[in-house]
Amino acid sequence: MNRTAATRTPVELVVLDMAGTTVADDGLVERAFAAALPEHTAEAAEHVRATMGESKISVFRHLTGGDEERAQEANRAFEGAYARLVDQGLCAPLPGAEDTLRRLRAEGRTTALTTGFARDTQDRILRALGWEDIADLTLCPADAGGRGRPHPDMVLTAALRAGVGSVAAVAVVGDTASDIRSGLRAGASVVAGVRTGAHDADTLLDAGATHVLDGVADLPALLADREG
Repeated sequence: MNRTAATRTPVELVVLDMAGTTVADDGLVERAFAAALPEHTAEAAEHVRATMGESKISVFRHLTGGDEERAQEANRAFEGAYARLVDQGLCAPLPGAEDTLRRLRAEGRTTALTTGFARDTQDRILRALGWEDIADLTLCPADAGGRGRPHPDMVLTAALRAGVGSVAAVAVVGDTASDIRSGLRAGASVVAGVRTGAHDADTLLDAGATHVLDGVADLPALLADREG
């Protein structure tokens, strides 16, 4: 579904989220959060679901009431728990994701994979999938000054590194409201939500998504149609 009229600015850079957008989540994030905070409440679990896509340390700061030491400890436990799940083979690409990434590059577009995870976890996921070279750029919050989504920093860092002519030449794709807000704040002309992750179509549209797709495999056709 398309919420806004398309423009004709060619997309030079596509910034894609990982878990829930290009990589299957299947509850792994929530399981890792539960391992990191075994005493968590139902309210905390709801906050985790609502803030999917954000930098994980910022979520733990909220859950620990701003106690930085506890937040850092919980974040380390989360990253360790998620890493163990990845090492157990519970990490797989979403249907069509790999073909989409390769097609976008073949079309001459720069691709960037972004995440709210720490760099070590992001690299572990990429190795598990054999994706070390599948994208031109891979970014985590630390690569963009430390602020994750919904701030625009990772998108803007990708745009600077790619040398795009305008932020209007950027497309952002994600499965959460945080992904959408990050893309909008960066000025991307395409900010597409996908229905393969944490948030449903209504949530993505309420956040301001310009498009909602069934999955990332539909992205190349969207860009081709929009550019005529």
